Amino acid sequence: MSIKIHPEIVGKFLSTLPEDDDHPYRTGPWRPQTCEWNADDLTVVEGRVPDDLDGVYLRNTENPLHPALKNYHPFDGDGMLHIVGFRDGKAFYRNRFVRTDGFLEENAAGGPLWPGIAEPVELARRDYGWGARTLMKDASSTDVVVHRGVALTSHYQCGDLYRIDPCTGDALGKEDWHGAFPSDWGVSAHPKVDDRTGELLFFSYSKQAPYLRYGVVGDTGDIVHGVDVELPGPRLPHDMAYTENYVILNDFPLFWDPALLEHNIHLPRFHRETPSRFAIVPRRGDASQIMWFEADPTYVLHFPNAYEDGDEIVVDGFFQGDPEPADNGMGNKWQRAFRFLALDRMQARLHRWRFNVVTGEVREEQLTDSISEFGMINPAHAGLPYRYTYAATGKPGWFLFDGLVRHDLQTGGEERFAFDDGVYGSETAMAPRVGSTAEDDGYLVTLTTDMTADASYCLVFDAARVADGPVCKLALPERISSGTHSTWAPGSDLPRWRDTDTAAQAIGL
Repeated sequence: MSIKIHPEIVGKFLSTLPEDDDHPYRTGPWRPQTCEWNADDLTVVEGRVPDDLDGVYLRNTENPLHPALKNYHPFDGDGMLHIVGFRDGKAFYRNRFVRTDGFLEENAAGGPLWPGIAEPVELARRDYGWGARTLMKDASSTDVVVHRGVALTSHYQCGDLYRIDPCTGDALGKEDWHGAFPSDWGVSAHPKVDDRTGELLFFSYSKQAPYLRYGVVGDTGDIVHGVDVELPGPRLPHDMAYTENYVILNDFPLFWDPALLEHNIHLPRFHRETPSRFAIVPRRGDASQIMWFEADPTYVLHFPNAYEDGDEIVVDGFFQGDPEPADNGMGNKWQRAFRFLALDRMQARLHRWRFNVVTGEVREEQLTDSISEFGMINPAHAGLPYRYTYAATGKPGWFLFDGLVRHDLQTGGEERFAFDDGVYGSETAMAPRVGSTAEDDGYLVTLTTDMTADASYCLVFDAARVADGPVCKLALPERISSGTHSTWAPGSDLPRWRDTDTAAQAIGL
């Protein structure tokens, strides 16, 4: 007979947000949390925890404690990492603020010190900061990966990487890669971990020439390769892709207006007459080996995967049909202000590019008419030919995920699951079943914010039967803020995980 351990608040922070706050990305589904929890035996609401689901799901998101200096943007909030671990048919939960230097300093000051993405840098109350814009807070609230058994959180405008225990959420300090971390530029969100080689591939961007850099961290934690990738000027890359032998970087025509940038005004514009450019670089190549390809103008936030097919590099990403949606007066003031975030306004669709490294030919095609984004795959197929992408669908006009869709890239078929009204999900990670061999033999894991029940849940789906709904629904200690990026780390990649008899011992209880 197991003993149910009640959830416990282990940390609480003071929020200075206004009590009458009406900002839609600080209220409702995006209402931030102030508490950190330990819950060591989550209550199963429906179904059962699969015995062959073994590892941890981690999700990072923006969770502000303080108001903006002037105009809050949803990407400005403090980082908070949510962890749901699965082992032996049970599940546990942890959530922790990412304790960045900026987070600690603002809390000590009792309010905001750095401007966000929608504010002029001159508002900064400190003469130092982080990010490609400079004078931003290093929130480390965008992405999370696990490398060498440690979770690394990152920021979309570059900054430090913060090391976190992937089981407990304990802060482990900054990543320094044995003193070689590129502190002058920092590292962008969406570094890639190649499980086959143990390498971490990363990029950095800046307002300073050469504007883009690429690097490789080996399985020992040392930077083993780096190359400058010269661009015509400052750009705003958000993601990268890789294959067995190449990395794919980008130069998209959505970037800061050069004339305004001369006056230190950071206003992105979509330059519709400028082609998209892709840089294909051997993973250990130098600048002379960079191959540039031009394609239709667009912007891409995320690339689910890439692979090699003979002389061609195949890259899949979410092509934006309208990277700069017009303010057409539809919706309320918030929908107009944040129209760049809604998937339907951006017209984000799964797209495929083929780059021939011998002839230089470029072919591209739209893979589906469906609007979706934030695609995830079976991590064992990263950089290799694959069939399935698991993506989020969006609530029209809002930055909220209202369901998930499995794209079958072989047949063109789609299988969907829609959340109930008022329920919003997170980026859905694919967790291969222990001992699995088929690409879709595993589970999908996501977190939801349920406005009707005023609660949050962890949902587990059979990856091969998405439309059937969750095979397991677990209650979290409190309603969490809506959020985005996630990752899955199998137990075999975690320190102590299989050196202990129980999950409780693995997380230090």
